[in-house]
Amino acid sequence: MTRSRPDPIIAFYSGAEDSERRTLAEILEWDDDRLEMVHDYIQWVFPTRQPSGVNPLAPRLTDDTIRAFGATAELRAQLRRAFDRMLGFYGLIWRDARVEIDDPRFPARARVWLRAGNHNHLRLTRIMDSLATLGLREEALALQRCLIDDVAGGRGADMVSPRTLAFWRSALR
Repeated sequence: MTRSRPDPIIAFYSGAEDSERRTLAEILEWDDDRLEMVHDYIQWVFPTRQPSGVNPLAPRLTDDTIRAFGATAELRAQLRRAFDRMLGFYGLIWRDARVEIDDPRFPARARVWLRAGNHNHLRLTRIMDSLATLGLREEALALQRCLIDDVAGGRGADMVSPRTLAFWRSALR
């Protein structure tokens, strides 16, 4: 089947602009404050099949998009770069095939997002879903383990609601 328009997610991950005329490379260069304040990029950087209540015009994953990520190492490498950037935003780090709390950064970063009802809890659910769907399931599982065991089960036990914990637990089903 020939498409009249290219897949917007594949195009974005290949260097094209999103609906706001931003490239993935530009977004990944933003500082933490901008990543926190802007709310309509996460759906492009970590797309899912579900529509977004915040950005209803954001593209959603299709079977073709998912197949393209599965078949194209460069698309997955770009997704991995986005994942690493967001780990830094949350004060987390990828180390030895695990997501861990980045002790020097975590306290300052946690003050931004580790509060009950914070919108970043939904962003983290989206990130896990997107990673797993687009071929980085091990990274998604590592993030899930860190959030459930190390954050909700440790340093942020009072800041993660049971509802958020349920979302995190079911994000990879």
